[in-house]
Amino acid sequence: MRSLSTRALGALTLTGWALSAAAQVQPPQPTAVLFENVRIFDGVSERLSAPSNVLVAGNLIKTISIAPIAAPPSMTLSRVQGNGRTLMPGLIDAHTHIMFETLTQETMLVSDLAFIAVAAVKGANDMLMRGFTSIRDFGPAFGIKRGIDMGLVPGPRIWPSGAMISQTGGHGDFRLPNELPAAPGSFHFTERMGASAIADDADTVRKRSREQLALGATQLKLAAGGGVGSDYDPLDVTQYTVAELRAAVEAAQNWGTYVAVHAFTPRAVRQSIEAGVMSIEHGHLLDDATVKLMAEKGVWWSMQPFTDDTPTTFREGSAKRIKQIQVYDGSDASYALAKKYKVKLAWGTDVLYSADKAAGQGKMLSKMVRWFTPAESLKMATGTKAELLALSGARNPYPGKLGVVQEGALADLLLVDGDPLANISLIDDPAKNFLVIMKDGKIYKNLQK
Repeated sequence: MRSLSTRALGALTLTGWALSAAAQVQPPQPTAVLFENVRIFDGVSERLSAPSNVLVAGNLIKTISIAPIAAPPSMTLSRVQGNGRTLMPGLIDAHTHIMFETLTQETMLVSDLAFIAVAAVKGANDMLMRGFTSIRDFGPAFGIKRGIDMGLVPGPRIWPSGAMISQTGGHGDFRLPNELPAAPGSFHFTERMGASAIADDADTVRKRSREQLALGATQLKLAAGGGVGSDYDPLDVTQYTVAELRAAVEAAQNWGTYVAVHAFTPRAVRQSIEAGVMSIEHGHLLDDATVKLMAEKGVWWSMQPFTDDTPTTFREGSAKRIKQIQVYDGSDASYALAKKYKVKLAWGTDVLYSADKAAGQGKMLSKMVRWFTPAESLKMATGTKAELLALSGARNPYPGKLGVVQEGALADLLLVDGDPLANISLIDDPAKNFLVIMKDGKIYKNLQK
């Protein structure tokens, strides 16, 4: 009897302890953040708002008001004193390579994937700390995206394309000359790491497209013309046929998304448009008639502000350096044509193989005032860019309004120490001038003064 009583007492004690512990372990309290006394650049307008208050509840912008906003009941409220500073949307880069951004090309080709991934994780955190909360990435960023979305590491939202699909001798062919002709069924290191996928007929293009979509591509990327950083192809080379490009377009459309192509020349762009491609990456050598066609068809032009003051990783006099100068020489005329025909214009950086260039991401945006006003430039990296991301349709991994400071939008926000519409160079130094960086309602940096 005593033994039974002892056991019963022990059971009651354990039960009581468990109930007490359960009572102490409560679900996390919903959180809210109130930005007080801020002037808003909303990603759409040309001017800052009147002094306002912005309430973020969970991961959404709940209320924007010039009147005081009461703390929501049953939510833990944090206050950010804006003191008249600027609240704006998180920045969006339409053309990145997060896996290949900070390591040299030589290092990439001789390193194992784990080391490359470690560098990419750091690069993703650095990018978020530069105020870039969303990127459209043209590389094998599936794993990085998954880790960021799970909260394992900080970084931007990522719309990944996966491997660039390329023909033999195209912009995505990084095999050495002594590796050609390739043995049937062989895969180069860049293919095994998911950087490129060689396909030389419509059926193989279709297969490679479906593979990237199965892995989680939010859009596809094909090389439709020559490139600066590739070994075999001059810029004037046209790659793929209309039928081969259309095979990728059909595969993407079946998944509710679209195809972007790397291309510089009128012929490469025209046949891409004929195939149904919706986004042209680069295009610095286009002519008047082709840009007019892009505008008529509603095709996006994702261009980068490449000019002769851009740092280079290519040796003077090398074939790649000569091609790079050709691109630089086409930038002024290309932006003039984009403005003339009011093409849907996106801004991106396309940084590869250089940690120093990656660190200057904001400077590449402020450089846009060479062709546009500060407001126009910032809209291209916020509200306008969100329209491009939405082209992924059913494959969009982050449904909701992005790139704007509006009620009901996703809370990706920057508190800037100054007015970037009056002085866009503030974004050149994010460490100093971005006092608060918020992504999806969570504050990743808070240096409010």
